Amino acid sequence: MQPIYTVTDKMLNRVVEISELTALLVLEKRDLHLRKENRIRSIQSSLAIENNSLTLEQVTDIIDGKRVLGAPKEIHEVQNAYEAYERVFQLNPYRVDDLLLAHQLLTKDLVKRAGQFRLGDVGVYDSQGTVVHVGARPQFVPKLVQDLFDWAETSDLPALIKSCLVHFELEMIHPFEDGNGRIGRLWQSLILYQWQDIFEWVPIETVIYKHQQAYYDSLSLSNHQNDATVFIEFMLDAILETLQEYSLKEKSDKVGDKMSDKELLYFKLLEKHLKKHGVIGSRDFQNISNLSPSAARRYLTRFTDLGLLVKTGQNRNRQYQLRQDLS
Repeated sequence: MQPIYTVTDKMLNRVVEISELTALLVLEKRDLHLRKENRIRSIQSSLAIENNSLTLEQVTDIIDGKRVLGAPKEIHEVQNAYEAYERVFQLNPYRVDDLLLAHQLLTKDLVKRAGQFRLGDVGVYDSQGTVVHVGARPQFVPKLVQDLFDWAETSDLPALIKSCLVHFELEMIHPFEDGNGRIGRLWQSLILYQWQDIFEWVPIETVIYKHQQAYYDSLSLSNHQNDATVFIEFMLDAILETLQEYSLKEKSDKVGDKMSDKELLYFKLLEKHLKKHGVIGSRDFQNISNLSPSAARRYLTRFTDLGLLVKTGQNRNRQYQLRQDLS
C-alpha cells in the first residue's frame, strides 16, 4: 500500500499554520471548557452530512436523556455515535479489530453487519442517482484495510497529512455496507488525537458540514484523478478553519467573562449592527440601544478598552468598527 499524493506548498503552509495554532492552544492550557458541547457539535454535524435531520438542540436533548420527537433511526444514530465518540479515543488507529469495534458502536442495531466488513459490492451515488464511486470488491477489503494500516503505522509523514490520507483511502475502499463516511471522519480524528490530544475535542466535522459540497467534490476529484492531493488540501483547510474558529470563540468567551450581563446585552446588539453595516457612530448607537448620549459613549469606550472595537476619526466624526478578527 502506497497512497498516491503530492506534497504541495499549500499543504506545507497549512501544516505549519495548524501546528503553530495547536501548540498555542496546548501551551495556553485551554481546558476546552465546552468539551461536551464540542462533542455534540461533532456528532450532529457528522450525522447531518449523512442526511440525519436532527438539530443540535435535539441531539443535545437525546444525549442528556430527554425525550425527543424524531425518527427512531435518527435518534438511535445519535445514541450510537455518542457511545462511539466516548470510547474511540482509547483505540489503536492502526489495528483493524479496533476499526471494526468502532463501526460496531456506530451502527449497532442499524445495519445487519455492524462491526463486520461488507460481503457484497457497493456504490456511492449522487443526488441524481448516478454512480460516482464503486468501492473495492468485497474479497479484497480486509487486506486493503490491513495494508493501509500497516503503511500508516510505519509512515514518517506528519500526522496531519497521514490522517487525511487514511480518511481518503477508507472512503475509497468503502469497507462497510453503511457508515463509511462517519467512520472515516472519526478515524481521522483518532489519528490526530494521537498526535495532539486536543483533537479529541476539536469539532472538525462542523466545518466539513459547512462546506459539505466542497468535501464531496474533493473526494470525487481525488478519486477521479487517482491522487489524494486535492482531498488532503481540503481537509487541512477544514482543520485550520476549525482551530481558528475555536480560538476566536475562546477569546470572545474570555472577554465575555469580563463584562456584566448588561454590557454583554449591549455588545451583542452593537455586534449585530456592525456585522451588517461595518461602522457605527455614537448617535446611531443611541438610536438602536435607546441609551442616553453619555451612556452610549461610556459603553463604546468600555468596548474599545476591552479590545472589541476599533475607533477612527475625532469628536463628531468618530466611528467604531469591530476588531478585524471578530468581524
